[in-house]
Parts: sequence; C-alpha cells; structure tokens
Amino acid sequence: MSGIVDSVSIAGAGMKAQSDRLRVVAENIANVDSTGTSPGAAPYQRKTITFKNVLDHELGVNKVIVSSYGVDKSAFKKKFEPNHPAADASGYVLYPNVDSVVELTDMHEAQRSYEANLNVIDVSKSMISQALGLLK
Repeated sequence: MSGIVDSVSIAGAGMKAQSDRLRVVAENIANVDSTGTSPGAAPYQRKTITFKNVLDHELGVNKVIVSSYGVDKSAFKKKFEPNHPAADASGYVLYPNVDSVVELTDMHEAQRSYEANLNVIDVSKSMISQALGLLK
C-alpha cells in the first residue's frame, strides 16, 4: 500500500508544479501587448519557470518542484508606431518578447501533464478502494 501512497504524493507534486507553470503562462499571455508607459520604456518581459527533482527523504522518492522563476532575456519586438505614447524618438515602440504560439504550446503541455498526474491519483484511489473492498 505504501507504493500507492507514494504515487499519490509524487503525482500531487507534479500537479503543483504544472499549476505553477500554468500561472506563469497565463501571466505571459495576459501581458502579450503590455508596452512601456513612457517613451523608450521597457515593456513586459516574458517570465520563465524551471523545475528540478528533489528527494523526499520521508518517502524516499524523487518529486518535482519549482527550481526558479526567471525572465526571458531575448530581444523585445519593435513596431513603428510614432503616435503611441511609448514610442521612442525614432517612432518605434518596444513590445514584449512573448510569443503567443509558444505560450499556448506550453499551456497545452502543462495541461496534459496536469491531467496525467490527476489520472495517476484517480487510479491510485481506485486501487485503494479495491484493496479495502477485498479486506471486507
């Protein structure tokens, strides 16, 4: 029965990590058009998330956790919009380095991973119920 409980714990950690990932993706998508507020000001910078495996000493299993949050250092997009309040002296506005297609791909991947972990928990619960049914 210990293995089943371990699997629920591991899947729960995976769900937490993917939930954090979805939050970062949602923030990036929400700010895809967030420019600076003054001429030449930097726009929103894409956020990133990194995971790592850590040993859960109590259970003796590896779990995934968020290792760090960061920012994408890639270049901002430039658009010629001389009438925009954030336009520089040349008439260019800096836009975030967020690519909607990349973010949507990350979102789908995180969603599928979250669902897979949820399925592990559902199967584990079913196995526990069946084991308890046999003991009756």
